[in-house]
Amino acid sequence: MKYITKTVWILSLVSLFTDAASEMLYPVLPIYLKSIGFSMMLIGILEGVAEATAGLSKGYFGKMSDISGKRVPFVQLGYALSALSKPLMALFTWPLWVFLARTTDRFGKGIRTGARDALLSEEATPQTKGKVFGFHRSMDTVGAVIGPALALLYLFFFPEDYKTLFFIAVIPGLLAVFTSFSLGKRKSLPGKEKAIKTPFFSFLKYWKQSPRNYQKLVVGLLIFALFNSSDVFLLLKAKESGLSDSMVIGLYIFYNLVYAIFAFPMGILADKLGLKSIFIFGLFIFSMVYFGMAMTSNLGVFIGLFFLYGLYAASTEGISKAWISNIIPKNEVATAIGTYSAFQSICAMLASALTGFVWMYFGADVAFYSTALVSFLVIIYMIFVPKPMVEPVS
Repeated sequence: MKYITKTVWILSLVSLFTDAASEMLYPVLPIYLKSIGFSMMLIGILEGVAEATAGLSKGYFGKMSDISGKRVPFVQLGYALSALSKPLMALFTWPLWVFLARTTDRFGKGIRTGARDALLSEEATPQTKGKVFGFHRSMDTVGAVIGPALALLYLFFFPEDYKTLFFIAVIPGLLAVFTSFSLGKRKSLPGKEKAIKTPFFSFLKYWKQSPRNYQKLVVGLLIFALFNSSDVFLLLKAKESGLSDSMVIGLYIFYNLVYAIFAFPMGILADKLGLKSIFIFGLFIFSMVYFGMAMTSNLGVFIGLFFLYGLYAASTEGISKAWISNIIPKNEVATAIGTYSAFQSICAMLASALTGFVWMYFGADVAFYSTALVSFLVIIYMIFVPKPMVEPVS
């Protein structure tokens, strides 16, 4: 564990608290939205717009972090915004207000992500990127276990009292903010031009200048993102198959528990076998899960599928960022990850809106089958993407 530094621990704890707050709300969010009059199409659009807001701001603020040479201020501001946005959705039920509250939360994520991931990359060597990013994802996902578990416990005693959960979620959010202050001051990266004016879409210019291998990798990731809609639809499929609110939340907790347990070991394995190999394995699992979701309404099968879905997440989420950070110069990592995240979130917006449309007019099975098929095609593409320039030594 010598490669898990103090900074990695602090960032991991901050993510744990933040995810506890966010994930306390996530599994009940679609149920709450439907209870205040949102249609499936509107839920899809909301999730898409929220993720697009996060992604576009990731591109801009990632670039700003690299230009300024600073990381910590972006991390602290981003987590603070997300914490303060939690109670907003419960104050009023106007669609425009709900959109504002949800996008504020995601805007905070956009501000912090590139800088945080760059900090993690700076704390690792090319041979330990999988471990460091895997450990962070594991700790982050522990929060995603704690949050829904608290929500499940609360709803057991106070059924359908969703609004109060939004206020309770402020507590772990504030813990995240306070913990982030432990990062302290760090030296700015050398060779930065402080006075450059940075347009919001400046990351588009970076795409044209980026390494060819980065572009090949990101193209494959974006094709996948274009059909990988919000997890909300997996939860709604379980709900519409006859499962109770408690069972749906329980499945989500189980998925996150699997994710948390396996993220760090999969990172270790990726450092030994190669980031590319583990990532492709994760895509294969994803494809199988979506084929399975289209064919079942059985609780036992759902449990197995959500186990596999956790394994997929553990094999891809941190690994993809570790892969990117290993093919990009150190002083461009925040921009590179931010640029990828910006394009990814545009694709996520389209994916969620498209899935909502297909679900409404053609049914859930068609939505899941099409996603499974495209993800399998992405596997074929990724086989031909070059490995990271620095591959680990077994």
